[in-house]
Amino acid sequence: MTATATTAGSTAHAAADRRIVHRVVLPTDSDPDTLPLYVDFTQARAQVLTEQAQRKREAAGVFDDPVLAISPHDAGATLVSRRALALEDGSHVSFATYFNAFPASYWRRWTDVDTVRLVVELSGPATLVVYKSNARGHAQRVEMVASDGGASEFDLPLAPFGDGGWYWFDLLASDGPVRLVRAEWTVSAAHERVTGTASVGITTFNRPDYCVDQLLTMGADRSLDGVIDRIYVVDQGNQRVKDEPRFAQAAEVLGDRLAYLRQGNLGGSGGFSRAMAETLAASESDYVLLLDDDVVSEPEGILRAVAFANFCRIPTIVGGHMFSMHEKSVLHAYAERVNRYSFWWGPAAGTKEGHDFGSYPLRATTWLHRRHDGDYNGWWMCLIPTHALREVGLSLPVFIKWDDSEYALRAGAHGIPTVSLPGAAVWHVPWTDKDDSIDWQAYYHQRNRWLAALLHSPYKRGGVLPRASFTSDVKHLLSLQYSAVELRLKALEELLEGPDHLHRTIGTTLGEVRSMRVKHTDAVVTKDPAAYPITRRHRPPSKGRDPERPTNPVSFVIGAAVGALRQLRPVRDEALAIPEERVASMAAKWWRLSQIDSAVVTSADGTGVSLYVRDRELFSAYLRRSLNLHRKAIARWDDLQAEYRGALDSFTSPDQWKATFAANGVDEDD
Repeated sequence: MTATATTAGSTAHAAADRRIVHRVVLPTDSDPDTLPLYVDFTQARAQVLTEQAQRKREAAGVFDDPVLAISPHDAGATLVSRRALALEDGSHVSFATYFNAFPASYWRRWTDVDTVRLVVELSGPATLVVYKSNARGHAQRVEMVASDGGASEFDLPLAPFGDGGWYWFDLLASDGPVRLVRAEWTVSAAHERVTGTASVGITTFNRPDYCVDQLLTMGADRSLDGVIDRIYVVDQGNQRVKDEPRFAQAAEVLGDRLAYLRQGNLGGSGGFSRAMAETLAASESDYVLLLDDDVVSEPEGILRAVAFANFCRIPTIVGGHMFSMHEKSVLHAYAERVNRYSFWWGPAAGTKEGHDFGSYPLRATTWLHRRHDGDYNGWWMCLIPTHALREVGLSLPVFIKWDDSEYALRAGAHGIPTVSLPGAAVWHVPWTDKDDSIDWQAYYHQRNRWLAALLHSPYKRGGVLPRASFTSDVKHLLSLQYSAVELRLKALEELLEGPDHLHRTIGTTLGEVRSMRVKHTDAVVTKDPAAYPITRRHRPPSKGRDPERPTNPVSFVIGAAVGALRQLRPVRDEALAIPEERVASMAAKWWRLSQIDSAVVTSADGTGVSLYVRDRELFSAYLRRSLNLHRKAIARWDDLQAEYRGALDSFTSPDQWKATFAANGVDEDD
């Protein structure tokens, strides 16, 4: 490591032989909820434990101890601009934060860069302290310098970061007030594989305000001008984005970089495939950046994703993390894996969903200092090389669900990895406020999970997937969620038809699914809190205790058997007239609902209620259908797998997708 200081007042930026890959930035709107992601005034330190103690804590759901937040005012700091921060005499601030620490281990693992240069420019005297961490969360001082102002440079090696670790710096106003003018991390251009640019693909359906907000954000950040070639807005709704009053302003700012496209509703996979196809046809970009229409972007994250992809030693998918739109300092998706045996997704081992940086800063959170490698990244923000589009095709024609995870698995099989990059992120409504396993999306969850498993499962007959799938049907039946089971059965029936149905039905299935659901009372949501009479329990619970979650496999099996036998009893007339219970969404589980005949159940978002009524005829009929369909799927697994794998190149090809776009066009005057 070497440190040098240039003359006071110097504002020279990266030389021609270097690339700026990471800049210190501050919130665009001084939002106090996002501030902990940018600056840390707490001076917190990680509680470093032995590996055994740490594993015990994590197994118990305890990751780190909370830290009391400190406001900028109390810390003697003022946010001056997007990149500048003023400190009063004696104030101390750390940039060991999600957006401003440098994720050294990711650059060490995926690029050939061996040294990163930190440049910090100040207007006034201050003490600069550079730190690094290792994979165990130990913070280590690298260098401390007393700056009289101007730009200080630190050349920092990446060799020690094999399994994890970050670089960051702290700033102390040690002799009067000081202002941070800029700080940035640069690397040698000699290691750059390509000097790439990106096209952006935004798929939108009836969210014109959110979509225009994104366009205005990208248009206002002039640093994106040299990185973004084109922005494809694929509008699949009937509330057109171009009719939003501020669209004209966005179009003026973005100019000919903005391409507005209309097509029928083909879901996320159809919208993003359109952006992929347009990017390929234009042949002007090295990447396509996929963004959901309802996210709030951090523009700096876009720059970092492209810069990182340019330096990756092989073409790499670079994904951004997801923060909560409602709790903006809460991280909901960091690194995600697909369990090939059960074929289900989830967070990578050792990571935590719902991590709040407001209470658990980076320096005080040991697990964040390990590098976590994922299998895929959600398409709320995902940068895909055009090399991958040419090599593996476009998205599966599945409308929604599993398109992003399957694509990454397919790319991985072709030697194209996926990296979820710290410091690149968006804010999005988290799935914790939804239960899309029981609404119209239940069809897509079921069919597409099986489809992805047929394409990528390495296990005989899909491992445990068939058993898990049948068990899910039983749980839904015991929970009186007949609409979800009907959609899941439809999904398996159509999967058994073979791959020809995928493109043929992508534009029509949603309407069929919605029509099927409304036949069941559990799928009808009313917003009126007085829509149903006050509930009355017609038979007291056994021994005065409400049913509880089974605590072991034996009680689980017994509880399921008792609940299943109860479904065969006639439904009491009084339970049809007056619901027996009012059940909160989070409590609407099979071990509780299987014990009653009717209930008013709150929707997952809390805005409405539905009436759940036990139906023994439907229970029996759907159980038989599920059993028969799962038997067929298991018996035909090898043939189905060969059929879908054999057709994969065809139904993900740009030509097949172009035909589907043409068949699902819309009249621009509609």
